[in-house]
Amino acid sequence: MAERQPLDPAALYRLMAWLSPSFPVGAFSHSHGLEWAAEIGDVADAAGLEAWVGQILRFGAGRQDAILFAATWRAMTAGDRRRLDEIAELAAALSPSKERAVETLSQGKAFVLATEAAWPVAGAPLPDGDLAYPVAVGIAAGRHGIPLDASLVAYLHAFAANIVSAGVRLIPLGQTDGQKVTAALEPVVAQVAAEAETATLEDLGGCVFLADIASMRHETQYTRLFRT
Repeated sequence: MAERQPLDPAALYRLMAWLSPSFPVGAFSHSHGLEWAAEIGDVADAAGLEAWVGQILRFGAGRQDAILFAATWRAMTAGDRRRLDEIAELAAALSPSKERAVETLSQGKAFVLATEAAWPVAGAPLPDGDLAYPVAVGIAAGRHGIPLDASLVAYLHAFAANIVSAGVRLIPLGQTDGQKVTAALEPVVAQVAAEAETATLEDLGGCVFLADIASMRHETQYTRLFRT
């Protein structure tokens, strides 16, 4: 296991700001395909929502994002611009559907715009082109010297909590049930974050086919509340 670094108050403040639901990346407009799954009845209660999000964290975009985040953070803190460019290009190409690409690239672009305006760092140029969301956040965490372990947990919590929030609105569930699901996912987030700390890009891959199909079907869903 990687050595744990202390999280000072300034670093904690930035993580809380950047990964808050109020940070202007448009996360509230994305359901990560859950809208289609709820529409056809595949996710119909709190237990189903917990299982759905848990599988995405363990075997889908949650795990993949965490590995990309960690690789980005390492390249940024090492000052390896060539490696950073390679990771950014790979991350932008990995989405299994058009909507997934929209989801990660639009949030990444919005994140960069907000952090560059509010928390600028001189002498740290970004890779060319739009950045996938985990790459954008990983760069910011590395630039500001925020420890990788805390950054990964914060990112994955925000990722999971956003899908849970969509489930509260779509299924629908009460707010307390939504928080129970988020609480139940805590050990999953911790496990995925810990594994991503030492993973490499060769460990990338996913097998949550139903979630990927959901994102494809959502593109043509007749009635939609969410962008993805």
